[in-house]
Parts: sequence; C-alpha cells; structure tokens
Amino acid sequence: MSASTSVTASPLPVGEKVVSKPKKQPYPFWLGGVAATIAASITHPLDLTKVRLQASGDKRMIESIQKTVRTAGVRGLFDGISGTWMRQMSYSLCRFWAYDESKKIVGATGANPPAWKLALAGSMAGGIAGFVGNPGEIVMVRLQGDFAKAPEKRFNYKHCFDALFRMVREEGASSLARGLGPNVFRAVLMNASQLASYDFFKAELLKTAYFEDNIYCHFTASFAAGTVATTVCSPADVLKSRIMNASGPGSSSTLGVIRQSMKAEGPGFMFKGWVPAWSRLQPTTILIFLTFEQLKNVVDWSRARGIPL
Repeated sequence: MSASTSVTASPLPVGEKVVSKPKKQPYPFWLGGVAATIAASITHPLDLTKVRLQASGDKRMIESIQKTVRTAGVRGLFDGISGTWMRQMSYSLCRFWAYDESKKIVGATGANPPAWKLALAGSMAGGIAGFVGNPGEIVMVRLQGDFAKAPEKRFNYKHCFDALFRMVREEGASSLARGLGPNVFRAVLMNASQLASYDFFKAELLKTAYFEDNIYCHFTASFAAGTVATTVCSPADVLKSRIMNASGPGSSSTLGVIRQSMKAEGPGFMFKGWVPAWSRLQPTTILIFLTFEQLKNVVDWSRARGIPL
C-alpha cells in the first residue's frame, strides 16, 4: 500500500448554495475633487508663481516669489486661493468622475488594461472636464495673475464669485468661454498623461517583486506621472495662461498669441515656466494621488463599520 494519499475536494451538501462575494461599491464621485482641492491648497504658492511667470515679464521662479513676498507679504503667496478651490471643485471633481466612467466605456477596468485604453479614457475625461471647468480656470488664472500686473490693468476681484459675476456683467457670458480651446486641449493632454500614466505606472510597479499596493508604490507612480504630465502639457498651459489673462479686443485669438509669442521669444516660449510648473505639478500630482488613495482607505474603513459613504 502506498504511504501517500490524495486529497480531493468534497462536494457541497445537497441543497447548499455557493455564496458569492458581494461586488465592491464604487467610491463617491466627489472623492477626486476633494483630494485635488487639498493638494492644490498646499501647493498654491508654486502654482501662483508659475502663472505669473507665464503671464508677466518675470524671468526666474525664486525672483518671482521674492517679488510677491516683497510687495504683498507672505500672505500674497496665497492670492486667489478661492479661485483655486473653485477650479478644483469643478474641473478636478469632473475629471476624476469622468475618468472612471470613461474606463468603463472603453473597457479599461481590469487588472492590467493596455496603456492606449487608459490614455483614451483620460482624453475623454479631459475633454469633458476642460469644458465644464473652463469658467473656474479663468477665475483662478485671473486671481493669481492680478498682482503681477500694473495697478491700472488689474481686475481687482474680491474673490472667485465676484470674479465670475463681474465677468458676466462686464464682458458678457461669452467671456466664460475665453481660452476654451487651449484649455480643453490642455485638459485632454493632462488627463491622458497624468491620470492614465499614474494607473499605468502603478500597474507596472505592482508586477515587480519590489512593490505592493501601498504608499511607496503610490508615491513612485505619481512622481513618474507628474514628470510626464508637466512636459506634455507645457505648451498648452502657457497659451492658456496668456489668453485667459488678456482682456483687450482680439487678444483671445490662439493663433494670434502663438504668432506674437513666437516672434518675440521664439519656440522656447512653449516651455517657459517648465521648472516652476514641474515644481508645482510634481508635488501636486503626488499629493493628489496619495490623498486620493488615503481617502479611498477612509471610505473602505467607514463602510466596513457600517458608516455609509
């Protein structure tokens, strides 16, 4: 007789049903908007400096920061933060929601979706969010860039809602669509490069033996995504800032701004402010995704204890 015995799975008793694992509930649609708002609030001084470099004659990041502190104090580094909040709770909230929905449409919800499907879903989300968030984008750019202008050329908005109402009253409702083309184009590039590349890098890292689904993996994937996004989005970002900050007749023409900038500065203008843009977008991207992942953990923790979210 052989000493080894084989073990076979015993059949289920007659009449006993297999209990399937309940499908995990989707996360709240507003989670991405909250994560982006928290991140943007922390990195606001860098975003402010980036916009002023792109829209003014300032040449260097440190000099621009020193100029802001010298003229408006440390508090000046947070000029226009209400516009940042408006932008994040419109544009970013929409893009995270639309990205999840777009992934379902293109079939990119599996464990390892192909990069092109992620990029397609990101592009779709960017187009929607860029359109919806355009008014908030204009308000943010104008509030941030105001004190970099001469006093007689400032808008002098009190806060984001004052800016929105005055734009409609003084420039017409069509002013809310100023720079819509470059903004949507930038949003498509941003989401295809930031959201999609984060998912891609995260999936690739998890295939290795060095990473697990934890904060170290999230940090590394978001760092790579931030660098990719900065480089891809720089030209559209510069054009968007220059067009949205303009107020004269005919100054919103994309081709006109390109021709004027190329003539005055050469093709390098498209990457003007890359270092502060990277310095701002890199920590922002890291903070967004780290905060987003932690917020998802909070939701999971709450639901496990019967607290609906």
